[in-house]
Amino acid sequence: MFAEERQEEIARLVAQSRRVNGAELAKRFSVTMETVRRDLAVLEKSGKLRRVHGGAVSADQSTSGEQGIDSRQRINADEKRRIAAAALDVLVDSGAGAVVLDAGSTVEMLADLLLHRDNGLQDGQERLIITHALHIAAKLADTDGIGLELVGGRIRKLTWAATGARASQHYEQLRPDIAFVGCNGIHAQFGLSTPDPIEAVVKTAIVRGARRVVAMCDHSKQDRETLMKFCSLPEIDTLITDRAPGAELSRALEEANVEVIVA
Repeated sequence: MFAEERQEEIARLVAQSRRVNGAELAKRFSVTMETVRRDLAVLEKSGKLRRVHGGAVSADQSTSGEQGIDSRQRINADEKRRIAAAALDVLVDSGAGAVVLDAGSTVEMLADLLLHRDNGLQDGQERLIITHALHIAAKLADTDGIGLELVGGRIRKLTWAATGARASQHYEQLRPDIAFVGCNGIHAQFGLSTPDPIEAVVKTAIVRGARRVVAMCDHSKQDRETLMKFCSLPEIDTLITDRAPGAELSRALEEANVEVIVA
């Protein structure tokens, strides 16, 4: 196969799956990693992809770019609903009395499911939901069986979430039973990340404070690195996703003793 043909095929693979792994490309085309790196460099120069650690992603995946909440709600909606349903099962089975719900479209779908069930605990007490997400708080404020604690701070308009020192300090003082967090990327080496530094600070505080951390992300976030890392893989207990992770991420999750639930 000529270099031009191989590069066209790589560009097609990136457009289809939004990410390619360098080692897998080398094996697929029976070439060296150095050849793959040259191919990726050519394709990046022509604007067909963006190189990242271990491979490449589609050109529209910026490490710091982020969509508004309305846009994100429409992306992979069916997959997110399956993830939310699996997260609800985890929540119910845990018997948790104090629960943190992070900001994000997938976590919001978990909040939607809480609207349509009996949320009280066995002893008759309310389940406490703690969140810094305005859209989630508004939905759950009048829900039977739920007590609501709203974490304050400066509201980030793109995500409707409280951010900054006030929000992170609030979470640092808490020890909830379980926290459900979203992310924009989960990567074998880089861990979990988000494009915005001030949201990363809040997410870090949530992860460090919770007794159990459940990450919720669809397959498009797998093997992806965005600007700010907020925790490493060993800091989460469970990953709920809609597609089994690839070989490298699967190995890293297993080594970190992370439970993986494919919804």
